This record gives sequence, structure tokens and C-alpha cells, in this order.
Amino acid sequence: MIGGVAHVLLLLPSKTYRAADFLQAAGRLGVRVTVASDRRNPSAPDAAGGVLEVHLARPELAADAIVEYAADAPLDAVVAADDQGVETAALASERLGLVYSPPAAVAATRDKADMRQTLAAQGVPQPDYAHVHGAGQAAAAAERLGYPVVLKPVSLSASQGVIRVDRASGVAAVVARIQAILAAHGRANDEPLLVERYVDGEEVAVEGLVMQGRLHVLAIFDKPDPLTGPYFEETIYVTPSRLPAASQEAIRRVTRAAAQALGLREGPIHAELRTRGGQAWLLEIAARSIGGLCARALRFGLGVSLEQLILRHALRLPMRDVARTDAASGVMMLPIPKAGRLRAVHGTARARAVPGIVGVEITTAPGQELTPLPEGNRYLGFVFARGAAPADVERALRRAHAELRFDIDASHSRPPAVA
Repeated sequence: MIGGVAHVLLLLPSKTYRAADFLQAAGRLGVRVTVASDRRNPSAPDAAGGVLEVHLARPELAADAIVEYAADAPLDAVVAADDQGVETAALASERLGLVYSPPAAVAATRDKADMRQTLAAQGVPQPDYAHVHGAGQAAAAAERLGYPVVLKPVSLSASQGVIRVDRASGVAAVVARIQAILAAHGRANDEPLLVERYVDGEEVAVEGLVMQGRLHVLAIFDKPDPLTGPYFEETIYVTPSRLPAASQEAIRRVTRAAAQALGLREGPIHAELRTRGGQAWLLEIAARSIGGLCARALRFGLGVSLEQLILRHALRLPMRDVARTDAASGVMMLPIPKAGRLRAVHGTARARAVPGIVGVEITTAPGQELTPLPEGNRYLGFVFARGAAPADVERALRRAHAELRFDIDASHSRPPAVA
């Protein structure tokens, strides 16, 4: 600590949604903040410790820079807001003796092939899968697994490049499309892919915090809009879950098993699962909290934010009450209806006036280009609701969405639908 005040380094990528919420949480805790980012982040001028530029695409180098910085300005915690920073945070924390999960465990969550292999070795329920290179291997694996299958890159997140294929004739086109997405993000277009058997069932998201190797489930979010493909764009999250008790217990059990199998010992996790008939299968698990602005749907104790919980844990501060305070709450990630340039958003005042709605945040500015999934990985914005029951929350979110109108200049057409 510096002068008795805890010093936190926040890893905030330049394109993060979450800078303001983490900085606000740190301010409420009265801690000194230094921001580490891939460039001079315009979202971070309020950081009392300034901004440290690091190479987030190269975690070892970024961690070296943080350790060097800490030699002159000792740190009490290193916290990553998004996927791009979790490996750097783990490496730096290990070298500085700070709270975090082992770097190898965190790295496994960033590579879907490594994650699948580790979970399989520990018998964690997950989709049957194959690790492949190119269209020929993908087609052979799909035949072996049985259609429908889901093809995905091993290194991207937020459902980017994740595509369902129902028949053999569609495999080559989907592989080519994923390779183009990878190339557009500076990755090798011959990067390995995963082919997974499609798992039918209800999809949920789990928010949790691992403390000394034990996972504390903070929330299970239902996703009431069906996610059946060919692309998997998430929209509505509502908690508490309305699934049967047996299904919720299976979700908790599988998520705990996955975190333990990977060796995640400290910090937030966000997981995606499918459940059916009292069983659950792990789709994804990440060593970070929920993305976008979705954490605003959660409040704990006396109105404490998820970001405050994460910082408290990293700083070894008392955790107090980690129970949610709202009877029911939820968020809608506003989907991009078509590619093009956003001209304007209409109806936000009417959406905010819907009973139960507590916030409407349009995060895409007029003039920005819009790219839908599977090429894109952003949303138009977020709508938040609270209510007496999950059904009330879902109803409010749908009514608010119906009030919004998006004026988009469709200057770019969507890629052809997958066969």
C-alpha cells in the first residue's frame, strides 16, 4: 500500500465497455488506481495513478511492464476487466505474489481446444468435440460426431465465428468464413478449429467468484430467447433462473467441476452451459466476469456492484454479503439487426418509461459501422430491468426493445446464410 491506500492496477483494453464501472467501484472503495491498456485509453482519465501502456496481445511482455512498474509503485492487486487482459493479469499477479488464478489455468480458458482437452481428462460433462485443421478434417469430424455440429475458432470470444452446420454440404463454406474472420482479426487463417456436437437444451450463464479454490455461484441467468443457430447472438439474460431445482443444481455442479478441473483458484468466472432433463454440459468458461455492461444487472449486499466484489476479493478485503439484493433483474443486449452505418436510435425515452426498466444505454454512436454476428462482437447497447419476478423482468425488457427503432444505412450486406 502507498500511504495506507491500496493500489490497484486495472487492465482495461481500449475497446472495453467496463472502464467507467470499474473506476467507479475503485473510487467507492477509496483505492488508488493505475490503468494498464493497449493504448492511451480515453475512458481512463480519472485513474489517479495514470495510464500504463502495455502490449495486451503479448501477455508475457505486458506482465514484464507491470512488474517493472510495480518496483517503483507497489501494487496490491492486478485485475482484468475483459478477456484480453486475463493472461497478463495472471502472469503479473503470480510474479508479484498477488491474488489470482495460476497463469496456466487462465491460459486454458483462452484456448477452447486446451479447455476441452482439460475438461475431458477430468470427466467434466461437455459436448463431444474434435480439434481439426481445415475443411477436410472438419467434414470428417462432423460425420463422426453426427450433425448438427457447431464450428468455432479456438481463440475468439463473444460467439464470434461460432456457426452451426446442419449438413455436410455446408462445412467447407463455414470453415472458409471462420478463416476470413480470423484473418480480419490478425490471426492466422489456418488456426485450428473446434467441431462440437450441437447440444440441444436450455442455455444459461453462470456468474461466480472463486475464493481459495471454492466457487461461489453469484447468479444463474436464464436466456429466454432460443439459441439454436446458425449464429448464437445472445439477447436477454434474466435472474434468478426459472429452471427446475434439479437443473440448477446440475448447472452449479458442472460449473464447479469445470473451474476445479482447469485449476481456477481465485477471481471471477463467467460460464455458459446447456441443460436438459436435469443434466448440464459446459460450453464455455472464462476467467473474468460477465461482459459488456451486463454486470449492472447485478447488485449485492447493500447495493454493492459486481466490480466492487471483484476488487474486494483481489485486495483481500472483507466480502460481507454476496447475496443478490433484487428479487429479479435482467439485461437485454441489443442485437445488430443488419450491417451498415448507424444513423440514429429513436424511442429511447419511451423505452426508459416502460415500468420496470431502470436503464437504457446506447453504446454505439451515430456514424459507426455495424457488423452483426458471426463477424461482429459488439452490441448496439444494453437495457436493464428489475422486478418482483423473472417474468416481469423479461416482459419489461421486451416491451422496451419494441419501443426502439434503429436507423441504419445498409451500406454493407450481410454475408450469405450458411447452408
